[in-house]
Amino acid sequence: MPSNDVRILAQAAVPTAAAGAIAAVVSGVVAGGKGAIGAVVGTVIVIAFMGIGLYVLQRTAKSLPQLFQMMGLMLYAAQILLLFIFMAAFKNTTLFNPRAFAITLVVATIAWIAAQTRAHMKAKILYVEPDSASSSSSSKGEKPEKSGHSS
Repeated sequence: MPSNDVRILAQAAVPTAAAGAIAAVVSGVVAGGKGAIGAVVGTVIVIAFMGIGLYVLQRTAKSLPQLFQMMGLMLYAAQILLLFIFMAAFKNTTLFNPRAFAITLVVATIAWIAAQTRAHMKAKILYVEPDSASSSSSSKGEKPEKSGHSS
């Protein structure tokens, strides 16, 4: 992963983990040990799903940029659907408190999306990659080559 991608991943995962830690403490106080376990499991699931989604989206952007927007919309829809499936699957579990799990899923997802949005807004990512050949020739005083179109 390029450094911008890793930076955005870290800037989204750290606040999400912090929100999950707060949720685990609150769930532990309100619902006991099973509440804390539910909050931790919910946080891990959100970080895993959203991290994998970010990785897939960045790979798509580099290899198939024309599909980037459609892939992003499909990916977020799939992630939300998978999170709802997890909530439904663990609705009646006795391993942890399902309410703490569900609330933490929602809180951690909102935290991830907010942090990722902030990270993208703060990142200085070029949307046009400069051509190294034309920039090096123009810096030497030479004329850049024509693109093949006649005018």
